[in-house]
Amino acid sequence: MSSSPFIKTLHRRYAAFVVGLACFILTMAYFERLGLPGKWLGALFLMITVFAYAAIGFRCRTTNESEFFLAGRRVPAMYNGLATAADWISAASFIGTAGVLYLEGFSGLAYILGWTGGYCLLAFFLVPYLRRFGQYTIPDFLGARYGGHVARALGAVAVILVSFVYLVAQIYGVGLIASQLVGVGFEVGILVGVGGVLVCSFLGGMRAITWTQVAQYILLLVAYLVPLAWLSIKQSGDILPLSAYDAKIASITAREKALVDDPKEKQVAAILAERAVQAETKLHDVHKAMVDDRQRLQAKLAQLLASNGSMDDLRSVRQQIAELPRTESQATARYERERQAAPSPSQKLTGMQTQVMPFPQGDPHGDAASQKRFDSARVNFVALMLCLMVGTAAMPHVLMRFQTTPSVREARRSVAWSLLFIILLYLAAPALAVMVKQEIFSNVIGLPFDELPKWLVRWAKQDLSLVSFSDINGDGILQLGELRLSGDVIVLAAPEIGGLPYVVTCLVAAGGLAAALSTADGLLMTLASAIGYDFYYKILNPNAGPLSRVLLAKVLILGGALVAAWIASAKVANIVILVSAAFSLAGSAFFPALLLGIFWRRANRAGALASIVVGLSVSIYYMATNMSLPRRIIGVTRPLEDCQWFGIDPIAAGVFGVPAGILALVVASLCTPAPGPEIRALVDRLRTPQRSEYP
Repeated sequence: MSSSPFIKTLHRRYAAFVVGLACFILTMAYFERLGLPGKWLGALFLMITVFAYAAIGFRCRTTNESEFFLAGRRVPAMYNGLATAADWISAASFIGTAGVLYLEGFSGLAYILGWTGGYCLLAFFLVPYLRRFGQYTIPDFLGARYGGHVARALGAVAVILVSFVYLVAQIYGVGLIASQLVGVGFEVGILVGVGGVLVCSFLGGMRAITWTQVAQYILLLVAYLVPLAWLSIKQSGDILPLSAYDAKIASITAREKALVDDPKEKQVAAILAERAVQAETKLHDVHKAMVDDRQRLQAKLAQLLASNGSMDDLRSVRQQIAELPRTESQATARYERERQAAPSPSQKLTGMQTQVMPFPQGDPHGDAASQKRFDSARVNFVALMLCLMVGTAAMPHVLMRFQTTPSVREARRSVAWSLLFIILLYLAAPALAVMVKQEIFSNVIGLPFDELPKWLVRWAKQDLSLVSFSDINGDGILQLGELRLSGDVIVLAAPEIGGLPYVVTCLVAAGGLAAALSTADGLLMTLASAIGYDFYYKILNPNAGPLSRVLLAKVLILGGALVAAWIASAKVANIVILVSAAFSLAGSAFFPALLLGIFWRRANRAGALASIVVGLSVSIYYMATNMSLPRRIIGVTRPLEDCQWFGIDPIAAGVFGVPAGILALVVASLCTPAPGPEIRALVDRLRTPQRSEYP
């Protein structure tokens, strides 16, 4: 089949999908007007969208090796760009980007600049050359470029590590969104979502994943832009949110200044700081702290009963007793939240940063401590941005996507299409964060506790780690410091926060689910390829037939999904933290070996092995000694400031891992024999464009 009729067929099919999606959304809106309960609407959105993905996966089922691992290498540039954008716009991008911009303001732009900048590195330095190489995976390239099975095996181990950390974050997002759509528990939501992942990746591999991801991108883009446009019309009367962005920023800045000077907000901040000190002490002996808390509240209740205390005071104490943690793990999580809730000396707003002020933590013209805080914030911004750039350029599941195009030229063009489709969402995220903040400041902060909106109460009942509030200073009015909104909930709750119909909430949740599922599919495919193709076929059993390799990959996809679901159910960290860790690991493990493997002929096997080991070791060590949970697990007792290098936050560990990997590669390569003529010829072929690559 020629490419032109094939592309026309794709246009017709996805145009029909867009029409069908519009009809489905309008039908759900009509059902809502008829009074259909919200849980039923959510269940219908979940079932219908997952059924659509399953239908595509079933239609694209295959046992052909080329189709299963590379979609037959016939995906046109624009459609590969759509699929890559869906693969890239993960739960972190869809859910977390606007959330981090809501909480961190200007500092959150490091994520957008880093992630989009990484695609420039891909286009200029990696994708054309790896596509010209023409094999399947990153370990394939490492094995051929550096020779022998050791480089391939070490590369496969690193792929498994990076992809699995990223996969856990996506499964976490799947559970969060599925539970929100259907109203079931988080763990049940994970199982429901994992089923949606498997119906595509298990049946048809990369072929099914590719065409499902195109549909998922369309859905997630619609889901993101509809509430954004609706909120823009509601707040400013303009369907284009960016046209009134400056006016919204001015309004938010004025409100932030008023909150900073509010005496009640200062009172709440002082109480939170005192609680944080107490929580730090409780974390040293959690069991004793649980007993003491219960005895203290029970004594207070007995005193109120003996003195005929007011009904409000009795109700308050009984509620506090009912909310006490029942297990040590629950108590640890609660004390950790209380410890982290304390505003830092550099934080002007309790619980978040100001929206537009660059590095508000300090003052470049202030005293020495203020200058140090300012310099630290600026350095961390740049470090995180650079870390995300190199991590993006080295992310295995992204690089694997560009092997599905018919040629090097199409691979290069698909990078441009990918960046265009990704930018559409990244331009919308800052506007959505600002609109949600304006709704919170205008319609939530300052309300009496008995008049709080229903969405706030519902989310708090569902998961206190996502939404929580309490009358800390006892005045009966909600202050900003008394409200905790996780970044993971900003996008999902945006329609309810803005007072939009519940069908829009379901649409946003379905879009978030599409984002999480699309990335999880790509990651599972990468994991299966690393184990089934690189380890089993290329190293252990070169005589394995194509059918056995495909069947093994399917088994690995199933096993990987179940293990990731089990770990994600423990809620080990929020989505952005997990994803940032994956980027540090990817950049440290692969970027030096890939970049120098293409552009430095002297790079050899010893250098590549040293690069991967040293880069990963530095990143893992830095994250383990600077993140609270790993510190407790491995027993690090040194103060946090003594563990940090140059004040860099652990999520930017790759800023140390990548230079360490480059240095290790250069030193080890120069200290060992140069590669042979076959390797040098391979490098020359990678860097020499072919006439067929140009129109």
